[in-house]
Amino acid sequence: MKHTPGFLAIVEEARAKVIEISTDEYQDMLSAGTKHVLVDVREESEFAAGHAAGAVHLGKGIIERDIETKQPDTGSLLVLYCGGGYRSALAAEAIQRMGYTKVRSLAGGWRAWQEAGLPIEGPESK
Repeated sequence: MKHTPGFLAIVEEARAKVIEISTDEYQDMLSAGTKHVLVDVREESEFAAGHAAGAVHLGKGIIERDIETKQPDTGSLLVLYCGGGYRSALAAEAIQRMGYTKVRSLAGGWRAWQEAGLPIEGPESK
């Protein structure tokens, strides 16, 4: 997908304020048994079509509204992902402003997840 310059500018600004991790770093977290919550911030239809195994859905359009109810511990480790790593960076930056202190954005998002061969759930897993 081709993104507009204005969108890319706000994504880059957000990326400068959040920690991005690669799928390799995520797999290292799993191997180490690091407790975390994997959050899919894509649209509901994208999540329904297939998502990372074990992910919870809190779309970018509602995450600020619902995060405090769904994940009230602002110190819990949250790993956010979207389709390509743009929306997750924006969402990560927003919830950091709300006081969440251990937020990560998965670089490359769902595409990188699939390319890494990580487990998925939903119709695309069949």
